Amino acid sequence: MKVLKNYLLNSSYQLLIVIIPIITIPYISRVLGTTAIGINTFTNAIIQYFVLAGSIGITTYGNREIAYHQSNKEKRSQIFWEISFLRFCIIALSFTVFCIFLAFQKQNFEIYLLQSIAIIAAAFDISWYFMGVENFKRTVGRNFIVSIISVIFIVTFIKSPKDLPIYVLIITGTSLIGNLSLWPYLRKEIFAPKWKTLALGHHLKPTLLLFLPQISIQIYTIANKTIIGIFDGKTASGFFSQSDSLIKVTLSIVTSLGVVMLPHVSNLFSKGKIKEVQETLKKSF
Repeated sequence: MKVLKNYLLNSSYQLLIVIIPIITIPYISRVLGTTAIGINTFTNAIIQYFVLAGSIGITTYGNREIAYHQSNKEKRSQIFWEISFLRFCIIALSFTVFCIFLAFQKQNFEIYLLQSIAIIAAAFDISWYFMGVENFKRTVGRNFIVSIISVIFIVTFIKSPKDLPIYVLIITGTSLIGNLSLWPYLRKEIFAPKWKTLALGHHLKPTLLLFLPQISIQIYTIANKTIIGIFDGKTASGFFSQSDSLIKVTLSIVTSLGVVMLPHVSNLFSKGKIKEVQETLKKSF
């Protein structure tokens, strides 16, 4: 029942993700125009390289590790703080490289700067913890509110192509606020960090190993927009992104099951319940 409930919660949010682009894409296309959309698409694609490099495989790894120790509050507290501080360090390094990149940008400097809020937002993303303890109600509830607020802000404040900086700020700003909103809930979930016992190094190798397959999956979804923007112009990149978004939103309904199953199967595996793992996987298929 817990898995079914989490799947329904996650699927309902994925359904919202399907509905929102149907509402916002026609509006944004008409109001911002092809040039502004192209600039947003191209600059966002560049920023996603830094987000991807800064996050490495921590989201999947952290989700799995927390799932392994759901019933041990002390152990999962230590794992949470170690992984979180490791992520802060790597994101800081990625942001430093971005600042060097930004120093050489003469065009769209302001847009790049606003897009970089997404890098900071990634540092405070702890949704992997709540997924690991299979508390999807918390993350889905947050995502619902953030998505609805962003739509309201877009319709209210975006009226012309000159509002592109405001549009970027709405998207990245609501993401940052949404990620920060989860932190207060940790007070009842975990203990305070024990600074002397924190060890970050042993988490680095497994996150990098999980990062490699993520690159193969995600890099082409970013690279296509970048390549189109370089060889055919930012406007063409915008056209591609808008149409591609409408096609791919339906895929999220299917993949939402995998998000729910990862912590559940990981927890069963950590307890040695191999037969239950096999049965769960069969049912998911």
